[in-house]
Amino acid sequence: MIPVAEQTGRCEIRDRSTVTRIETNASGRVTRVVYVDQDGAEQAQPAKAVVLAANGAETPRLLFLSESGQHPDGLANSSGYVGQNLMFNYNPAVMAQFSEPLNEYKSVVATRVVMDDFYEVDPARGFYGGGGLDARASFGPFFWSALDNPMAGAPTWGAGFKEQLTKFAHTMQVLGHGTSLPRAENSITLDENLVDAWGRPGIRVTYDDHPDDLAFAGVLQDAAVEIMEAAGAERVSRGPIGPSSVAAHLLGTCRMGDDP
Repeated sequence: MIPVAEQTGRCEIRDRSTVTRIETNASGRVTRVVYVDQDGAEQAQPAKAVVLAANGAETPRLLFLSESGQHPDGLANSSGYVGQNLMFNYNPAVMAQFSEPLNEYKSVVATRVVMDDFYEVDPARGFYGGGGLDARASFGPFFWSALDNPMAGAPTWGAGFKEQLTKFAHTMQVLGHGTSLPRAENSITLDENLVDAWGRPGIRVTYDDHPDDLAFAGVLQDAAVEIMEAAGAERVSRGPIGPSSVAAHLLGTCRMGDDP
């Protein structure tokens, strides 16, 4: 879409630029975006409207950094909710190895998706949660060989390790996508003691999984194991289910109100 937009003559991409704050006028309306360009020089772009869509971590950071007399706690933060209710979207993983090569790495990232059986919340489970499963290419060959072979119990040295490397094309990953319940204590805040290359305060992430999120992760993982065994997998390996320490999908932190 970017080349198409540029061809209109009304779109310009300023890559390798980093926004440092959003400025407002005396009435509290946004007037311009201040950023550091690729040469390290500070620039300002006036604007009638600004779309801030920088995921669940960078969005609240920029709102916090854009404080003013009208917005002493950060832009759009009169409610105090900016940065709260961070959600990670818990991802339980299952690895499966088959006798025949699958060559999953040659395909799109997610090749099959199962939603209907698990998407709706089922009170019979005894906890809240819904989501789905997707079958996808596993870790790339580098991660598979050098960092962390995801098949539990696999040798990490010698002839056995070499043999295991040949199984890369025979494996696939089934990843669950579960609910992450919003909790006010799960948050993005600013770390005044840590700054980035542009002098901006770093991001402090505070997170603890809701017990229901972990319980539902087990349901998705059990289903993934059942599917892989039914498909004829020779080996199935479960990833650990425990407190989140990494995330790719950062949700929440900027709840929308009904007052523009």
